[in-house]
Amino acid sequence: MVDVRAAGRWAGALFLAGAVAGCASALGEGRGCTEIGVPVGVSLDVAPSDAAAVRTAAVEVCWDGRCRGSETALQESTEAVGETCEEGPDGACTASFAPTGGRSGFVAVEDLPTDPVEVRVALRGEDGAELFADTVTATPETLEANGPGCGEGGPQTGVVVEDGALRER
Repeated sequence: MVDVRAAGRWAGALFLAGAVAGCASALGEGRGCTEIGVPVGVSLDVAPSDAAAVRTAAVEVCWDGRCRGSETALQESTEAVGETCEEGPDGACTASFAPTGGRSGFVAVEDLPTDPVEVRVALRGEDGAELFADTVTATPETLEANGPGCGEGGPQTGVVVEDGALRER
């Protein structure tokens, strides 16, 4: 015997799901955009070969005759290891993180342009002594946190200290 009320609920739920999908498709081609922002500034990575004694970095960014910058504590860098994924429509992937031996940080830079800028990095040890200093030209790019079609965020650039040299990422 067929439960008419249950069949009616299923039919109603399927109709509602179809209507919602149709509206979402008409409004944004079926994709949702979140309110995730993009921090404006410079990211810094220090390779494991250069990071052993490094604890902080002073990052200065210059353009159009003015400079902005600040000091940041550098965090231990990690990488994903041991990724496993479950099959099926409700499957999910998980991973653990392991230290790489490198260090990383981010310095917010107000009004960072998308034109080339000079980035000066000074790495300091536990006692504050300067261990490394160099300057590189980098070009910030405007990022879209949710991908194309969801609005632009702010400009960012990244630099890397590796093998005793500073370069744009």
